[in-house]
Amino acid sequence: MSTRTSAEVFPPGEFLSDELEARGWTQTEFAEIIGRPQKLVNDLVNGKRAVTPETATDLAAAFGTTAQFWMNLETLWQLSKVPKRSDLIARTAALREKFPVREMIKRGWIRQTDSIIEMEQSVSAYFHLGSVNEEICFPHAARRNYQENVSITQLAWIFRVNQLASALQVDSFTENKLRSRIADLEKLMVEPEEIRHIPRILRECGVRFVIVEPIPGSEIQGVCFWINNNTAPVIGLTLKGDQIDKFWFDFWHEIEHVLNGDGKNGIIIDDFDESKPVTDEIEINANRRAAEHCVPQGQMRDFILRHTPMFSEKGLIGFSKIIKRHPGIVAGQIQRRINRWNLFRKHQPRIRHIITQTAMTDGYGVSK
Repeated sequence: MSTRTSAEVFPPGEFLSDELEARGWTQTEFAEIIGRPQKLVNDLVNGKRAVTPETATDLAAAFGTTAQFWMNLETLWQLSKVPKRSDLIARTAALREKFPVREMIKRGWIRQTDSIIEMEQSVSAYFHLGSVNEEICFPHAARRNYQENVSITQLAWIFRVNQLASALQVDSFTENKLRSRIADLEKLMVEPEEIRHIPRILRECGVRFVIVEPIPGSEIQGVCFWINNNTAPVIGLTLKGDQIDKFWFDFWHEIEHVLNGDGKNGIIIDDFDESKPVTDEIEINANRRAAEHCVPQGQMRDFILRHTPMFSEKGLIGFSKIIKRHPGIVAGQIQRRINRWNLFRKHQPRIRHIITQTAMTDGYGVSK
């Protein structure tokens, strides 16, 4: 039996009828050959019955073909009867593959709609794009899990920070104004409750401070970028690590980016994975300065040398009072230096519930 090809699609029954005619077989005779009811053969020929895998196997045996040949004929015929679909399904799938649409809708960042056209417009507007096919370019400096390219979930989070920050009313920014308030900010590091004053002090310095709960899997800690033609700095934090030492380290890290004017013209990445060495000089400097703000590093080295390996609570608390820092902040620096992450953990209180009371916040049960 030769394989037939045609630009048109025919029902398998027409192929069966042709083969019966070519061999001079009646439907009754063919039914006897394959051991099936004559009505089944008649229904196949008249297109009233679809070819099943069992029937395809019988037809293949009778005509010396493969069962797959007959199943292909049936599949092509059935597909030919399906009305042509628009490209809306493909566009919907492509949009959700590229952007975290479900999470953005869940958080109220974009509006739920059944129209893919409206959804594309909403996503484009959110990312300030002419269309969803454009590439996103947004200069920033971020503490995030290192990847060659910024992930779309990270960008979605950053753009939400941008939305909220743009709505804040703050004083004009100058570097000198911020530097003059560093001492005031350091005074807040003695008691956890004092961090509630941070947003106010930063507003007075012209720095927009925003907290946005991260999208699951986004792997980002914080960001610094500039708006209003690079004149107004923004700091965004996820508070993913809800401990006093992590908060202050991330906070001072981003403050250093602001003071250095980082994140205005390109993308700077600091991999927050403690097991990987930092190689970017800008990030090395931001980490060094953040650690210095948390605990003066000369005094930190002396304390560790004096107390290793027998660290005591009394020693921790006494040293913390001397340098006017909360014991949890000191504990965090000790943990990093000697790689003992469980040491003094009970002295590291959670602070998320405090800072979200006064900071512009999206997530964690808060929306301002």
